[in-house]
Amino acid sequence: MSPVAPTGLNRRLALSGTAALLLTDWAQAEPGYPNRPIEIVVPASAGGGTDVLARAFSEAVKKHLPQPMTVNNKPGASGAIGMGDVLAAKPDGYKVGMVIVELTTVPHLGLAKFTFEDFVPIARLNFDPAAITVRAEAPWNTIEEFLAAAKQKPGEMKVGNSGNGSIWHLAAAALEDKTGTQFTHVPYQGAAPGVVALLGGHIDAVAVSPGEVSAHVAAGKLKTLVTMSEQRVKGFDKVPTLRERQIDLAIGAWRGLAVAKGTPADVVAVLKTATAKAAEEPAFRQSLDKLNLGFAYADADAFRAVMQRDHEGFKVLIAKLGIKA
Repeated sequence: MSPVAPTGLNRRLALSGTAALLLTDWAQAEPGYPNRPIEIVVPASAGGGTDVLARAFSEAVKKHLPQPMTVNNKPGASGAIGMGDVLAAKPDGYKVGMVIVELTTVPHLGLAKFTFEDFVPIARLNFDPAAITVRAEAPWNTIEEFLAAAKQKPGEMKVGNSGNGSIWHLAAAALEDKTGTQFTHVPYQGAAPGVVALLGGHIDAVAVSPGEVSAHVAAGKLKTLVTMSEQRVKGFDKVPTLRERQIDLAIGAWRGLAVAKGTPADVVAVLKTATAKAAEEPAFRQSLDKLNLGFAYADADAFRAVMQRDHEGFKVLIAKLGIKA
């Protein structure tokens, strides 16, 4: 992170060669940050897990900032469009990205020239596993039945995801690899449109998070066959994990906040403090519980370590599975 430009005497000294060079390298914050609304760019469609997380957070953070945070959805290219929009803006803290795990996949798919190293992490807020969900009237009641049907007609089972190369696409592809099945992967601009397509009978299943189908499962319109988590998911206690079914696969998505590299250090500090306080708000935790979104706060350093780990891990997985954008 860049230190803040000096004031007072140091500004007067800036006429000297050394000070002038320093000032050109140091980012300068706008006085009184924030003194206007802050935009949260959501790289997914309205209604999906990333969107509802951002909206719940924008409510929780109100009492911790003098200006509101407003949500702007910019879906497409597995999140690359929205996250790229954050990097294209002036790094002044007025455009904050709701970065998603695809930040560590799209560079390996050729969908983006940027990587996690182009961002300054603020905090991770959430983690959710992938899950396989089908319509309530579908003939499969277990993951074994679903996979057996897929093996009988290779390539005919249509599984929706949140975009080519997205984490949900990778989850379904990894399931294929582990079980020797073959799906037809159907990409959408976010999880929400994929779920709508499933409800309409246009596809056979979706590989998205439990939270993104929870309302429809509760309404009896959909049923979740399995989760790809380390342990059973709260709210889906009767749904087994893949590992319980002797399929060694656990994969999921994280979401958090970040700003473009070059954002002034004092602006980053304001955002970190406000985010940490908002994450502790009971209403925020309750909102996530209600939506079956897993709360998983991690500070900036821990979040960066997760990004680094996943960047390296997905590079290997994408190459192994031969996934191309």
